Amino acid sequence: MLNGYGSTILDGAWLTLVLALTSMAVATFLGLVGAAFRLSPIKWLAFLGETYATVVRGIPDLVLILLIFYGGQDMVNRLAPMFGYEDYIDINPFMAGVFTMGFIFGAYLSETFRGAFMAIPKGQSEAGMAYGMSSAKVFFRILVPQMIRFAIPGFTNNWLVLTKATALISVVGLQDMMFKAKSAADATREPFTFYLAVAGLYLVLTSVSLLALRFLEKRYSVGTKAADL
Repeated sequence: MLNGYGSTILDGAWLTLVLALTSMAVATFLGLVGAAFRLSPIKWLAFLGETYATVVRGIPDLVLILLIFYGGQDMVNRLAPMFGYEDYIDINPFMAGVFTMGFIFGAYLSETFRGAFMAIPKGQSEAGMAYGMSSAKVFFRILVPQMIRFAIPGFTNNWLVLTKATALISVVGLQDMMFKAKSAADATREPFTFYLAVAGLYLVLTSVSLLALRFLEKRYSVGTKAADL
């Protein structure tokens, strides 16, 4: 299958999936932190959150990937001698990809989560505070569970975009399925065959993800429509 490169590309597809899932976990954490900052009554925290979201969303993903990977590696190697480490440090492409994609999509998710939090009636948090709950408990026990229902549509869109954007990480040497397909295409001079196969794998991955997240959205929406009416 695929001139003997089928298993190689499937290995790359597995790495792509792991990269997407791990990056999304980092992005979700940063998105929640960013949303909390942007909604904070503390001005400098709100400013920091807005700056993060605005700057990252305003720069192309590929530019950020190259800037963070090569710029970050250069900075690490400049700082290392100050701590007595003289050898050259080569940043792992997978870890660089995870934190770069997580950092980028954390900014997008901060907007998704901010909108979801704002959709929750203010009386919910006020009731929690009236019961003597701390701000942290109100946030995690009252607001976050309700926010999930409002955030799932935006989360789904960001997940689909992130999954496709993982193909960009191949430019820094990560041997994902895009990297494997390019190597196979160069070796066999059949680019259409391998890029078409990769397109099909991305389509399968995003389609299955879409079905799963739509099912999750329906589960979280059970009993809410009647209540909203």
